[in-house]
Amino acid sequence: MKRACVLLLAVLCGCGRSGDQGARDARPVIGVSLLNLSNEFVVTLREAMASHAKELNVRLIVNDAQRSPERQVQQVETFIAQRVNAIVLNPCEVEASSPAVQKALAAGIPIVNVNSETKAVPSAFVGSRDEESARLGMAYIADRLKGRGGVLIMEGYMGQAAQIKRGEGAREVLAKNPGLRLLAAQTAEWDRAKAVTLMENWLQAYGSSIQAVFAQNDEMAMGALLALERAGRKKDVVVVGVDAIADALQAVRDGRLDATVFQDGLGQGRGAIDAALRLIRKEPVEKATFIPFRLVTQENVASFIR
Repeated sequence: MKRACVLLLAVLCGCGRSGDQGARDARPVIGVSLLNLSNEFVVTLREAMASHAKELNVRLIVNDAQRSPERQVQQVETFIAQRVNAIVLNPCEVEASSPAVQKALAAGIPIVNVNSETKAVPSAFVGSRDEESARLGMAYIADRLKGRGGVLIMEGYMGQAAQIKRGEGAREVLAKNPGLRLLAAQTAEWDRAKAVTLMENWLQAYGSSIQAVFAQNDEMAMGALLALERAGRKKDVVVVGVDAIADALQAVRDGRLDATVFQDGLGQGRGAIDAALRLIRKEPVEKATFIPFRLVTQENVASFIR
C-alpha cells in the first residue's frame, strides 16, 4: 500500500511538471528578424523587445539578418515553418525584404515592420518618419552655417528605407537654402570604420570647401568626427548624426559632436511587441505608429543621457 502511494505521488508530480512545461510552451511565440546586430541602435531595439516580451510573458526567437535581405527572407520562411504566432521584421531593404512580408501574410501570420519599411505592406508598422530626422539635422546645419557653405552627406545602406527617406529630407532643406552646396553624397553603410575612410577621402578631395557633414546615423557621424579630429579640421566643420546612441550623446555633451537626432529605439521595440501581441489576439491595432524624432544639442543633451 505504501509503495502504491509513492507511485501515485510520482505520477501526479510528473503530470504537474508536464503541465508546467505545456504552460510554458503555450506562451505566444514571436519571431524577430533584425537588420544587423553589429549596429548599436539595432541592439537597442532587440533589448527593448526582449525586456518587454519578458514582461508580457511572450517568447521571442531573435535572428540577425546581417544586412542580407536574402537571409532575412530565409529567416521568415523558417519562422513560418516553426508556426510562430507573429513576426517582427526590421527590414534590410525596401524592395528586397518585401518577399519576407508577402510570405508571412500568405501563410496567415501577422507581421509587424519595426523602424524601417518595405514596399510590401505589413500587418502593422512601428517606427519614425525618417525624413523628419534629416530635416531636423540639416536645418540645424543650415542655421549654424547661416545658410551658406559646402555640405557632405554620409548615406546608410543603399536601398534601405532610412537611407532613402533621410536623403529626401536632407535634400528638402538644401533646396530651401540655395546657399548650401552639396559637395557629395556617398554611402558608408551605417559603419563607423567605413565612415572614417570616406571622410579621409573627402578631406583630400574637397579640403577647405567642407563646412558641414550630415551623417544619416551616429555610427557614421562618429567615424567622420574621428577623421576630422585626426586631420585637425573639426573646429571648422559642423557634424550632425542621427539616433542618439550612447557615445554620440557623450560626444555632444563633451562638445566634440555638434548635434544628433534622438530616435526612440525603446519606444519602437516595445511598440512592435505590443502591436504583434494585439494582432495575435485579434485586437484592433494602428496600421502605422510614428514616434517623433528630437534634436539633441549640448543645451539639452543631459536629459537624453541615461
